[in-house]
Amino acid sequence: MKLKNILLGLEGLKVKGDLDINITNLNSDSRKIKENGLFVAIKGFDVDGHDYIKEAIKKGAVAVIASIDIDRKLLKEIMNDVTIILAQDTRYALAICACNANDNPSRKFKLVGITGTKGKTTTSFMIKRILEKSGKKVGLIGTIATYIGDEKLEDSDRTTPESTKLQQIFRKMVKANCEIVIMEVSSQSLKLNRVAGCDFDIGVFTNFSEDHISPKEHLDMKDYFESKLKLFDMCKTCFVNADDLQTSKIPKLLPDKNISTYGIDNYCNLLAKDITVTNSAVDYKVKIGTRNERIKIDIPGRFSVYNSLAAIAVTTKLGCGAEPIKEALIDLKVPGRSELIENEKGLTIMIDYAHSPESLANILSATKSYTKGRLISLFGCGGDRDPGKRPAMGEISGKIADFTIITSDNPRTEDPEKIVKQIEVGMKKTKGKYICIVDRIEAIKYAIKMANKNDIIILAGKGHEPYQEINGKKHPFDERIIVNDIIKAK
Repeated sequence: MKLKNILLGLEGLKVKGDLDINITNLNSDSRKIKENGLFVAIKGFDVDGHDYIKEAIKKGAVAVIASIDIDRKLLKEIMNDVTIILAQDTRYALAICACNANDNPSRKFKLVGITGTKGKTTTSFMIKRILEKSGKKVGLIGTIATYIGDEKLEDSDRTTPESTKLQQIFRKMVKANCEIVIMEVSSQSLKLNRVAGCDFDIGVFTNFSEDHISPKEHLDMKDYFESKLKLFDMCKTCFVNADDLQTSKIPKLLPDKNISTYGIDNYCNLLAKDITVTNSAVDYKVKIGTRNERIKIDIPGRFSVYNSLAAIAVTTKLGCGAEPIKEALIDLKVPGRSELIENEKGLTIMIDYAHSPESLANILSATKSYTKGRLISLFGCGGDRDPGKRPAMGEISGKIADFTIITSDNPRTEDPEKIVKQIEVGMKKTKGKYICIVDRIEAIKYAIKMANKNDIIILAGKGHEPYQEINGKKHPFDERIIVNDIIKAK
């Protein structure tokens, strides 16, 4: 494709060189540049792509997009070797170029974007299942994996891929004749323009609570909220949770947008009534079309009502009827979300991705309501992420669980013992019984050893993740396998 066509839609560029050259590949990673490539230099948190421009040229780059404030000495050194394009925001430029290079694939299917602190993954799986029950070919991109129909293309290493990879995935989905694509849209992907240029038809904002506050993510809650809200600037139709303090304000913040609401407690467009929660399911009534329908979901807890309401709102907008909605939701299972691990000992062991104060409170409260024996909570907090939530999560577990095991999650570059001690500060504010075991495998062994068949063990934080991240390396760590290996070894 001609370079000038790849740059379509970008304004305020400063160009030196030929825009009629052919480009066969583009990337922000100099190692992946090939002959006739376009290299986009991005200044990241740890690495500055401008330091690798010369390497990209050696690899075959014939054009470079760089920041408008590029070092002038460097600019002089390369300006006669390649076409130079200077841009105010190279991340945004990368995303738009990726859209153009892949023939703007998101314009060729219906695109549904889901953002929010919690519930994105479960809601996206619910929507996918309902659409498939309605006979639609569906793609899904999210925290767990990328799917085309029942085929899993790959496991995910982040909620929303980098823009170049994302557009390549979209292109595959077009070739596979996907009619609708559902995508979890993280606040980071919105802040860093990974989804710029995507043609969203529907957006959902599930809820909002404290998470992802750190120097490498969002500096404060205002930045976090405003980043998520960017999704609605890109959507034709939007749905929000009327019961959430922050998302309920969105219709007034964006009065010109087509925004509908769903909820349980407050006035809304899609209201759940007559809710029943058991130890294995939740069911309720909701109006779909002209009739009140009873919906049942085999994931207990009030949060399941909200997630399913969001899914119903989206799928009815896309033309689905009541029967496929009811059939899809009744036996839905989502990896790492309230997932029970079958084991030879017959213990009730649940893994859940809860890794924020509110999500931990939700899963523990929901499970506590039907636990016959003790509720045993095992969790940690991720390193290089918001340290403020650590004592809060300790206090929540101390108040709700009968026994808490404080351990590691993904310590990343932080000292796991330090993280555990910060969690313990909150735990000490309660009368809850607990123990600190930094090694997560040893912590799981302890939980299994102390539990009986009336107890429920919640392994929170890791969920679907098959790894543990320590000092920049991801080590194999699938809790489904670990639990059964421990039990079989006894």
